[in-house]
Amino acid sequence: MSLYLGNKLRLSVFGQSHAPAVGMTVEGLPAGEPVDLEELQRFLNRRAPGGNALSTARREEDKPRFLSGLLDDRTCGAPITAVIENHDVRSKDYEALTDVPRPGHADYTAQVKYGGSQDQRGGGAFSGRMTAPLCVAGGLCLQLLKRREISIHAHIRSIGAVEDRPFDPMGEEEQALQLLQQAEFPTLSREAGAEMGRRILQAKEEGDSLGGVVECLVTGLPAGLGGPLFDGLEGKLAAALFAIPAVKGVDFGAGFDAASMRGSEHNDPFDVCHGQIVTTSNHAGGILGGISNGMPLVFRAAFKPTPSIAKEQQSVSLSRMERTTVSVPGRHDPCVVPRAVPVVEAVAALVLLDQLL
Repeated sequence: MSLYLGNKLRLSVFGQSHAPAVGMTVEGLPAGEPVDLEELQRFLNRRAPGGNALSTARREEDKPRFLSGLLDDRTCGAPITAVIENHDVRSKDYEALTDVPRPGHADYTAQVKYGGSQDQRGGGAFSGRMTAPLCVAGGLCLQLLKRREISIHAHIRSIGAVEDRPFDPMGEEEQALQLLQQAEFPTLSREAGAEMGRRILQAKEEGDSLGGVVECLVTGLPAGLGGPLFDGLEGKLAAALFAIPAVKGVDFGAGFDAASMRGSEHNDPFDVCHGQIVTTSNHAGGILGGISNGMPLVFRAAFKPTPSIAKEQQSVSLSRMERTTVSVPGRHDPCVVPRAVPVVEAVAALVLLDQLL
């Protein structure tokens, strides 16, 4: 079981990739909040496996069954617990891997920590499957934020060397954001998305994989959330984003590009617009001193290539303590980035609602 401990919200995620179910319990959501279960399911469908040739062949409906916390489709103040049953599992695909850790996976480190007692099937508790219950919790938070006029949208910023256009850090047209959430392949540029799809299929045919970057835009966030040092909003978001399997980097606003800018270039001048304090640019990405400044919040999460690949790789036999090779069987995403887009939105919603409450 993995825990998120916020200021107001507490989330626990439990289960394993090939266990009977995965699930979550979230505490601290206000009572009396309506929950649109159809809208939640549409959100979960964006992450669900088996949707097209670009994702794993594993097919799961990802329909949550709520055990507590909802009454007549409203939060009742009790902890909300939901489970998602696992159906399409093929555990035999992983039998040969118990002695040979897969490069890039948690097999070896889990072996060291748990002494061989860990569930290795499908990656166990380290699997991307665990983002399904994470999206249940985040999907609930998204609905509460939406009623408070705060919206969260993400897109594929890049896959491999192919880039989509970045979000406008000052905000995007609502129509473009709505199209993102309806798109099978969430990019702002249709041409970039098509090329990304071709690159993913090419890597899959070669027994390889690709990584990429997800960019997220939050609008409607009020100024004043977060705090200095360890209470900084960037730190809270980064810690939660790194809980997503395969995330290897997070940056905000201009990010690492800020290191090559001068202060006169990076600083965002202040102005007054319709009686509100605003900035005329947004290199800060909506956060100053760890505190939201009322401008759009912009951040990116970098995902490594899927480590499960068919190409033969060097590894070791743990029992014989000698070199060997491994080719990973089974069903895996050649690139996790397309299905990670709603996961990034879910994690952002969890952290931001916690700060807002």
